Amino acid sequence: MKILALIPARSGSKRIPNKNIRLLGGKPLIVWTIEMALKISGICDVLVSTDSLEIQAISSTAGASVPWLRPSKFATDGASSVDVAIHAIDRYEKDHGKVDGLLLLQPTSPFRTPEYTERGIEKFLDYSGDSVIGVSPIRERPSWMVAIENNVIKPMNVRSDDIDNAIQYIVNGSFYLTSPLTLRTQSSFYSSNSRPLICNSIIETIDIDTEADLEIAQVIKNTGIY
Repeated sequence: MKILALIPARSGSKRIPNKNIRLLGGKPLIVWTIEMALKISGICDVLVSTDSLEIQAISSTAGASVPWLRPSKFATDGASSVDVAIHAIDRYEKDHGKVDGLLLLQPTSPFRTPEYTERGIEKFLDYSGDSVIGVSPIRERPSWMVAIENNVIKPMNVRSDDIDNAIQYIVNGSFYLTSPLTLRTQSSFYSSNSRPLICNSIIETIDIDTEADLEIAQVIKNTGIY
């Protein structure tokens, strides 16, 4: 089975300028994900989709395949990850033949491990499902949610008996493995048969979206936790 790893990395980023190539532990953020993906034996190629010559050069030096630049229409704020993934699959399959799965690895999760990634691939193979999605337990209790109306706290109508006795999960953004058929027909990484890849580690699933997130990641790296 051929599984293509895709790392999307456009140049534009509003919250963190040049986010994908900001340094973390002395190396560009995207390189963390490239180096991790290159350790996975079940991946046929590690492809970076970018509209940036600088990201292309950095990614190529790190060992990724970056044979073309992403068209500008797929590098806007309005372009979805699905749009980028389908474009990448179409281009890749034209030159290399069909793939059985597309593994989307966002560069904003630098601490995901090869073991975690391989576990997700194994689940995809074992269940022969349409997709496997990375999820984490919700740390906050949903029954504690409140709304604020006119600067006044209003309790939400959430029944503790309905929610607190069940473990709730949130998509953590670190792992999406989907069949090309699902992507093309559903225009989504999800299907009615999507399987969860559960990760309990807060560090492995950290998602760098703000300067504060990047600072936390720097602390994690500097203290040797990861």
